[in-house]
Amino acid sequence: MKYEYEKEQTKATTKLSYLLIGGGIGAVLALLLAPKSGEELRGDIADVTRKGIEKGKETATVVGERAGDYYEVTREKAGAFYSTAQEKAGALSEKAKGAVSSASNPFSAALEAGKDAYAEEKRRTETRAIAEGRPSYPVQKGNQFSDASKDAISSDVMPDTNRENQV
Repeated sequence: MKYEYEKEQTKATTKLSYLLIGGGIGAVLALLLAPKSGEELRGDIADVTRKGIEKGKETATVVGERAGDYYEVTREKAGAFYSTAQEKAGALSEKAKGAVSSASNPFSAALEAGKDAYAEEKRRTETRAIAEGRPSYPVQKGNQFSDASKDAISSDVMPDTNRENQV
């Protein structure tokens, strides 16, 4: 479509150029070969010049109108192209978000399951510690854990058969 417009424009420009060149050559030859007096010749030159100026104005008006039409058509097509491109980009963006979301769901589900399991185990450990009358968290003295805390930790991790020896 672009090439058709360029071909049409080139043809019109070429024809207009040939017309102006031919008209100029014809006018010069007519002036040189016409048997007229100086006053008549100057009047004819003024008439031809006036007609040429009027014709140039008419041509400029027509070309300006066509340029305006081409501008409007081009602007509308560019706007339609922009809208289509924007819609396609939005759809592609949504599709990519969906792909990322579906890819990250297994990981987030596993993470949530791990958090839930940790919270449940922590709750059970604290409940057991409270029932046994010991702290539910390690008690630190300086940089060392207290013996009761060490015992509580070791009893949670490794069950001791000899519980009576502990605190």
